[in-house]
Amino acid sequence: MTQARTVLAGEMATDPSTQQLRLLLALADELHFGRAARRMFVSQPALSRTIRALEELWGVTLVDRSTRRAELTAAGRDLLPHARAVVGAADTLRDAVREVAQDGARRLRIGSYLSALPALRIMFEELRARHGAPEVDWRDVDNVEQVGTLLDGRLDAVVCYGPMPEDIRTLAIGSETRFVCLPDRHPLADRDEVSLAQLADLPVVGFSPHVHPRWREFWAADPRPDGRPVRYTAHEVTTLESSIAHVSLGHGIRFISESCRALMPRPGVRYVAVTDLPPCTALLAWPATRPSPPALVRLRRILRERVAAHEADNLPTLGGDGVPARRWWETGGTTGP
Repeated sequence: MTQARTVLAGEMATDPSTQQLRLLLALADELHFGRAARRMFVSQPALSRTIRALEELWGVTLVDRSTRRAELTAAGRDLLPHARAVVGAADTLRDAVREVAQDGARRLRIGSYLSALPALRIMFEELRARHGAPEVDWRDVDNVEQVGTLLDGRLDAVVCYGPMPEDIRTLAIGSETRFVCLPDRHPLADRDEVSLAQLADLPVVGFSPHVHPRWREFWAADPRPDGRPVRYTAHEVTTLESSIAHVSLGHGIRFISESCRALMPRPGVRYVAVTDLPPCTALLAWPATRPSPPALVRLRRILRERVAAHEADNLPTLGGDGVPARRWWETGGTTGP
């Protein structure tokens, strides 16, 4: 085995496979080529060739063939614990992969705005109870993280408002009217509705520079219908909660969705409908650059079915006023305030 020893002195040509090591361990247990071969469901010549290949690879004699028993040599006994460790690590890795695959089939990592978490938990619990939707591990995200956590793999999906960048795929789960959040002392705060022209001189609470430009422009209505650019405050907020806090202090205004108006009552502010502000769309968003886990594929199917049923339920009602029977974030049988 001079050549093999020369290889070891430099660099081993290749690593042994776990199957080769399993055969070595079986032989060490049985101390007999025939019994070890039967245990591992291989032929005795194949087992013998495998042990020879290991000896050539490592440059050492592993088995003493001078007796009827297949006794390990001193080198074989020294290497045996390391072989067991490698096989044990491979088994641990296989079990971990299986667990991750099974977990991916039933659990999802989903982010959303902190303000929406209570309502979304209720909705997803209903979906799980009625349709077998996957378990969800929730994480709150801000206006920057709603994109970043998808692209870097920290989350499988995000429930958010559009628009989203082109490398993010989306499923529309609901449409909402938008409102302006005003300080409760502002002259327009007591009105039932206002127009964008009436808000033209009011600055919008500033967004983080890391917010996607399309998203910022949509949520600031920038530019306005007459082409005028929006004036922003110097703030760089990333959350709706911070924005509303700044509004309550009189620093500026912020446009919000109907669900935020319903789910986030706050002192010091008023939410007023904006007559010429286009609606917004609530989305389930996921990255286009990675394959979707099975649980996410199943969730999208369930949500599509829910959206279709919800749209059928919310056709113009008996009174003819067009008021939805339920909003998209509400569970069946629950009516809005």
